Amino acid sequence: MKTMQAAPATSQSGKPTEPHKSWKKVNEERKALKRQRKQDKLLKELHQANEAESRADEAAKEAQTNKAKPNPSTVSIAVPGSILENAQSAELRAYVAGQIARAACIFRVNEVIVFDDVGIATARETKRSYEQDAEGNASGTVRSSSLQLARILQYLECPQYLRKFFFPLHKDLKYSGLLNPLDTPHHLRQQSKFRYREGVISDKKAKEGQSYANVGLLNDVLVDKAVEPGVRVTVKMEPASETSRKQRGSLVSPDEPRRETGVYWGYQVRIAHSLSEIFTKSPYDSGYDVTLGTSDRGTNVHEVPNRSYGYKHLLIVFGGLQGLESALSNDEKLTVDDPELLFDHYVNVLPRQGSRTIRTEEAVLIAMAALQEKLQPEVGDIESDLTDLLPQSDDTGITVGRDALVSKKQKKRKLVEETPESTSATDAAPSEEPPVPAKVAVASPPKLPKKVVRQTPNPFFDPADNPTNSAPADDDFEVVSSTTVSGKRETSNSNRTDNDLSRFD
Repeated sequence: MKTMQAAPATSQSGKPTEPHKSWKKVNEERKALKRQRKQDKLLKELHQANEAESRADEAAKEAQTNKAKPNPSTVSIAVPGSILENAQSAELRAYVAGQIARAACIFRVNEVIVFDDVGIATARETKRSYEQDAEGNASGTVRSSSLQLARILQYLECPQYLRKFFFPLHKDLKYSGLLNPLDTPHHLRQQSKFRYREGVISDKKAKEGQSYANVGLLNDVLVDKAVEPGVRVTVKMEPASETSRKQRGSLVSPDEPRRETGVYWGYQVRIAHSLSEIFTKSPYDSGYDVTLGTSDRGTNVHEVPNRSYGYKHLLIVFGGLQGLESALSNDEKLTVDDPELLFDHYVNVLPRQGSRTIRTEEAVLIAMAALQEKLQPEVGDIESDLTDLLPQSDDTGITVGRDALVSKKQKKRKLVEETPESTSATDAAPSEEPPVPAKVAVASPPKLPKKVVRQTPNPFFDPADNPTNSAPADDDFEVVSSTTVSGKRETSNSNRTDNDLSRFD
């Protein structure tokens, strides 16, 4: 006897329902699903641990290679802060500082030193102002002009997306918006894909041993070290990971982008209270191995052989209004009388000058251009083509279509020019014969295109001059084709009438 299978149970809506499960089977399915989730979580953690180990190994290898790889040679310039006091207005003071910053970036200067060439004693005699400290003592503080020059130099060097974090509103930066931007390679756009970026540590909470940094992108980058918020850092971006949505990076030295890629990465700013502090407080362990002073009393720069100044850390010092002699006399710690004794080389960068004086911002450009062929760095920069990764001079970050560049007036002109052509084309359509060019003849003038209706009356038309032919205001001006104008120009002057306005086109 055949057994009949039970029909599947149906719900009230007519759809078949699943057979009833026992609690034992439901619990088994839940446990299996929980085991699967736990296994997936463990595999993900293991994969992340392997990635972290591989990153640590790569970082250790890079650290070893970086230790063996020397940093490129550096160029430092020292300018006096008193050059701002010679400017006639606050706008010109800011512009002089902007010229110094532009010159430093153009010639890839790594350090800009702002020194005081007046001195405390001379400042008291001339009643020059100094920025006082919290206790009101001005002996160890910075001259106001030097401080303003250093602040503007730092402001221009900082990338635009970081300035609001480091530079609050200040009177020294009142006219900084008038200055020309430096547009250096480390001033990256948001869409730039360079692997190094400047950033600031944000106050966003992260896991222990990590922190978030704002590097000018839409989202903050998770870096591998815990740093206090508000600190400027250089971040090496890591490639995007498939397992994590967060953009990760590692903190590196500011010298690494230039050492690894050869890209100019801005300059550092240092303040010296006197001429002697330029040499004594060098940020390099071995100090400056080659020092060079500029003066009109120095050696002619054209007599210096090419590639004769070999250096690892070069220092070029520029004088102020009174030259380096005045800065030497105002320094109490230096006992020499001749500034030439302070430097390895004392050079006149522009012999036979036409002006009695050369301004310091001009001297920086002239000296750096004249010394380019005389310098020979021990460790040069790496030459690499990074045009696809770094923004170019014509890259503004905004893509503009060609339609946006055409003005409305040009569009209207195109429409007006196209209307007579379209009307003449429609008129010539019924006659299948090809159009014949108009012939120049006095008796039978060529056929003119249709007249454009004038919206306003002609202000130059006087009905008293031609009472017989008092045409309406709409017929005063006509659109004449080029063939008609050229044909009428070939006719004699006697055939022209006073009402022929085509000769004015």
